Amino acid sequence: MSDVAAIQNLVEKQAQLKKEIAKIIVGQEEVVNQIVLSIFAGGHALLVGVPGLAKTLMVNTISQALGLEFKRIQFTPDLMPSDILGSEILDENRQFKFIKGPIFSNIILADEINRTPPKTQAALLEAMQEKAVTVAGHHYKLSLPYFVLATQNPIEQEGTYPLPEAQLDRFMFAIKLDYPTFEEEVQVVKSTTTDTTQQINSLFTAQEILDFQHLIRRIPVADNVIEYAVRLVGKTRPGSTMADDYVNNYLDWGAGPRASQNLILAAKTHSALNGKYSPDIEDVQAVATGILRHRIIKNYKADAEGITEEMIIKKLF
Repeated sequence: MSDVAAIQNLVEKQAQLKKEIAKIIVGQEEVVNQIVLSIFAGGHALLVGVPGLAKTLMVNTISQALGLEFKRIQFTPDLMPSDILGSEILDENRQFKFIKGPIFSNIILADEINRTPPKTQAALLEAMQEKAVTVAGHHYKLSLPYFVLATQNPIEQEGTYPLPEAQLDRFMFAIKLDYPTFEEEVQVVKSTTTDTTQQINSLFTAQEILDFQHLIRRIPVADNVIEYAVRLVGKTRPGSTMADDYVNNYLDWGAGPRASQNLILAAKTHSALNGKYSPDIEDVQAVATGILRHRIIKNYKADAEGITEEMIIKKLF
């Protein structure tokens, strides 16, 4: 199949995928779009939202529709690295045998990642970056495609271990989840308080998703689009030649080079999912908020004046 035909195929399959997800998930189109986008781009996502907004159900539904294996890890203060990676045990023949932990799956939901100590967070982040884990000196490759969706509750920060900036940078997207609208909530209550269950059909295989990830990386990008993305990231860095007074006033720290790489990769994915054969500046702008939101650090002045990350990012366009 030619790359052009493959993109047409991806657009059709993605439309079917959204229909399957909509059987269970009401509304939240933007959130679903960004999760699907990060899976096809080969990145990971951080989902920020209050409890009870169907984060687990959403990821479970998406993994079923993609035909991928799904595991959920609930992060708690007493969770140890071996609880997620697995450990070696002595079997009946007195031989050491490795029992794989829940991290060995295609899609991992890391629920409330900021509730566990840094040692356990670091074990997950090695797997995210290297797509492999090391236990007792043995190196184990994880099955591909591999996608981590971590959640954070923005309300209660007491007794939590916030992810350091370097670890936040590993996430391609930071996705904000809001409350449903009145009409959506009425529909949610109607559909979840009856005795009927919806059947989700698997539309992809793991190999198909890997092929689409390689296809997206082959998409050509014009130099002016790459320069626009790099310039956009450069504008977030206070004190740099590209930064304006607004950024210098309200930001302490800007985004690093990984943001530029992710902007282009996400723009390629965005254009492919919309049936375009090459991304343009609009595609970069469409994905910029989710990619830059967790990579810029506001100062006290911005907090005092109620300036949000989204307002700062919009000013950069």
